[in-house]
Amino acid sequence: MTVVVVLLAIAVGVLALLVFGLLRTHAEILRALDRAGISLDDEATASSSAEVVAERSDAVASDDPAGARDLVGTVPAGGPTKVAVTGVAHLTLLAFLSPGCRTCKQFWEAFSDPDLELPGGDTRLVVVGQDPAHDSESAMAELVPPGVKAVLSSAAWEDYDVPGSPYFVLVDGSEGRIVGAGSALRWEQLQNLLQQALDDAGLADSTGPQPPGASAGRSGRSRAQRADEALRSAGIGPGHPSLYGGQSDSNGSNGADSRAER
Repeated sequence: MTVVVVLLAIAVGVLALLVFGLLRTHAEILRALDRAGISLDDEATASSSAEVVAERSDAVASDDPAGARDLVGTVPAGGPTKVAVTGVAHLTLLAFLSPGCRTCKQFWEAFSDPDLELPGGDTRLVVVGQDPAHDSESAMAELVPPGVKAVLSSAAWEDYDVPGSPYFVLVDGSEGRIVGAGSALRWEQLQNLLQQALDDAGLADSTGPQPPGASAGRSGRSRAQRADEALRSAGIGPGHPSLYGGQSDSNGSNGADSRAER
């Protein structure tokens, strides 16, 4: 009888070890899928994304010059490349996507639309995948729509602290800062959140969304050029009396009197 009890105890112990090993393996698989941006629970994904999607914290959009960094990597099925997102007179939407991500399918389809409009008026789209060691280079090359710039760079995922795909970062190139960052489930949802981030940052464009290739310029120089054009169209050029309304002319009369005499 004692022998039977001992054998049963050993059998239970072995089974417990097997169950523990299976649970541990299952947890590792789930973590690996999560890192790859593959969720097995759409409802949980929707819930978590709703909390993260509108994220535009001061910590992310800090004054740290390293907050936004240019991208260095390779073109899918191509050679090395560098994409500048700082020191440029436009916004850049970085879309961190993976070929094995089910949620990313919504955005691959949206980005393939030739009439796609990005909030901001001068926003450029760049799809960012991971190095070929992590993402299938051929799959990425097949998914990236024609005319959309793409780069494979795991370093960019680390620079922007990307937790998984899909993930989006909006960068103001003229100031080299991150305007907003987060995730979304649908393109329409992301569109609204990007517009909200632009409004909060004071970068809303009165002309509304424009195609990805359009650029009105958001730098100080571009704004100055547009102001000069507006003045010229109104017939006001360099030396015009209206530009010196607070100064007196050589005869001692003010600018308004001088204009009246003329």
